[in-house]
Amino acid sequence: MPIEPDFADGDSAALPLHALRAEDLADWRQALPDAARDWVDAAGFSARIGQVVLVPDGSGKLVMAAAGLGDAAARRRTRFALAAARAKLPARDFRLDCRLTDDDLDEQVLGWLLAGYRFDRYRKDKPPARAQLVAPAGVDTVRLARIAQAEALTRDLINTPAADLGPEELETAMRDLAATHGADLTATTGYALLGANLPLIHAVGRASPRAPRLLDLRWGTDGPRLTLVGKGVCFDTGGLNLKPGASMGLMKKDMGGAATVLGLAQMIMATGWKVRLRVLVPAVENAVAGVAFRPGDILTARDGQTVEVNNTDAEGRLVLADALALADEEAPDAIICMATLTGAARVALGPDLPPLYTDDEPLAAALARAAAAVRDPVWRMPFHDPYEPLIEPGIADLDNAPSGGMAGSITAALFLRRFVRATPRFAHFDIYGWQQKDAPARPKGGVGQGARALFAALPSVLNLS
Repeated sequence: MPIEPDFADGDSAALPLHALRAEDLADWRQALPDAARDWVDAAGFSARIGQVVLVPDGSGKLVMAAAGLGDAAARRRTRFALAAARAKLPARDFRLDCRLTDDDLDEQVLGWLLAGYRFDRYRKDKPPARAQLVAPAGVDTVRLARIAQAEALTRDLINTPAADLGPEELETAMRDLAATHGADLTATTGYALLGANLPLIHAVGRASPRAPRLLDLRWGTDGPRLTLVGKGVCFDTGGLNLKPGASMGLMKKDMGGAATVLGLAQMIMATGWKVRLRVLVPAVENAVAGVAFRPGDILTARDGQTVEVNNTDAEGRLVLADALALADEEAPDAIICMATLTGAARVALGPDLPPLYTDDEPLAAALARAAAAVRDPVWRMPFHDPYEPLIEPGIADLDNAPSGGMAGSITAALFLRRFVRATPRFAHFDIYGWQQKDAPARPKGGVGQGARALFAALPSVLNLS
């Protein structure tokens, strides 16, 4: 498994690991034996984030370690501070000792697990073993391990190159997930999409030799209906509006929405929520060929709305439109949509803060609280109704790429909202799905965004027992 190992056994051989906030350092230092205090002072240990000191006894044998969590200002700027220490510790078992609130403790222990993620599928030499943790009493290690494993699934899917993760391979990943949790999966593939009235998914994916498909996972027989929809564009050339090379380099991550909803679905199923869960993934490759859809084409979506294609590189909202219309036909209690949708979202909020769109005030409030509590930030943006004319081209009902480029994330969200009419709660996340450089618990590469906040918020919103 990509998160390895989960937790060490709680035996007496585990060494103390003191996780110290800067404000606790003086008291901790004062309680040390003289020799240990001298050693810590000589090492210049000041409890900065990522700082580690290994303390030996008189014979040179390691007897404990300390890791810095920084001061209050540093902790506001850095999530998962303890994770920064894991790679600097020897491959031993450590028993965590710290003075933290329950939420802070959960954050640090989860960060430790996430710091164990390794994407080594293509590496000949496997990385060395890492330090393991004995979690303090009271930590729900089972729950945190489930979250970490789900995040690992999301990261693995995003990190896998498109040559090895096309629509068919994404289907295989969903089938494996379904088999693990006793879910059912159906796939509608190729020309069958037209017979199933999923024309936009077919139009976007028809130019690729890797057949487009709609993947439909169902799990659970009781409770509220929750439908997750994830953009599964396994590679995006931009179609006939071909992307420049610099913009195409990360397009293996354009299925990050699908990867993230699959991670969330794994959390839900592994935890045994009493819900009727449905996961819809339109899986396509946006390629260039003689049969590719064209700028200026007018396409008819599943629900009968027509869409003028003014840019074939705005394909994600097209495949999502059919999937959302299909989801809305059941009028579930909530639809959650996740997609690596617009560069405009990155311009507005950067790579680390995905915008959230919803008209549902209780859901928005619950997500704001949960995002802060579990350190999975999201930021609410408006479905700004005065911008609706921007997505209305005149020649058709909708425009997939309004000219001018202004408010690009908002207009994309408004476009998607047009396909959700019967469902009382709808939320759309415009995620990036990529960590640009190494950070504690988040190595460079694919990353989930918003899933942990949803996992924390949805039980109260859906009134789960």
